[in-house]
Amino acid sequence: MAYALDGPQKMPVVVLQSGLGDGRQTWRTVWPELTARHRVFALDRPGYGDSASTSAPRDPCHAARELHAALRDADVPPPYLLVGHSLGGLYQVAFARLYPQETAGLLLLDPTHPEHWATLQRDAPKTAALLSGLRSTVFTSTMRAEFDAQAQCLDALPPWPSTVPARLVFSGRFGPLETDEYQRTLARLRLDWQQRLGAPAETVSTSGHYLHRDAPERVVQALDHLLDAAAMPPRR
Repeated sequence: MAYALDGPQKMPVVVLQSGLGDGRQTWRTVWPELTARHRVFALDRPGYGDSASTSAPRDPCHAARELHAALRDADVPPPYLLVGHSLGGLYQVAFARLYPQETAGLLLLDPTHPEHWATLQRDAPKTAALLSGLRSTVFTSTMRAEFDAQAQCLDALPPWPSTVPARLVFSGRFGPLETDEYQRTLARLRLDWQQRLGAPAETVSTSGHYLHRDAPERVVQALDHLLDAAAMPPRR
């Protein structure tokens, strides 16, 4: 897989994972500031950017294992400070559960909830119908494969490692198609994320879903807070 690696030889390495439909170029807004201070790795998953598509499974566990293999092949040793946006956040959670000893911390930007699609179909059917239409008409084959597999394999993963510090950053600006019904559903899923990870969360009221583009300074600030938490000795 194609990837970018830059920044000083410092540990832990910041590892970026993009969301549905995005390659590593989505991080260009925060890339200069991050690489000025950290060693940073970002890849194009199969079917995005400069990486060829694949017939391999597209579930979160496989995506996490692909990232792990890509880091190994690029000779980027752990520990890793994982950053994930949207569906990439769910993939990074899978990575931390598979490789807790290699994970220094986890920063999630508007992460997709493990029960996101099932919950939308039940509690926000208008939004679910809109997404179904987009899946059929706009999504690429890679996007459809990732969308369809977003909830697969998660029950087979080890439990969340409580020793891994995590932070959540949520967007607070919604578009005209994001109905009140959807926003109420999303608020419940966000609260559940906090409880699952035992993690602090903040909402950036001025940012849409792409926090790293709309509020790059807040993303960098959240990463600094996470680094501080990762440097603290674990609780006994």
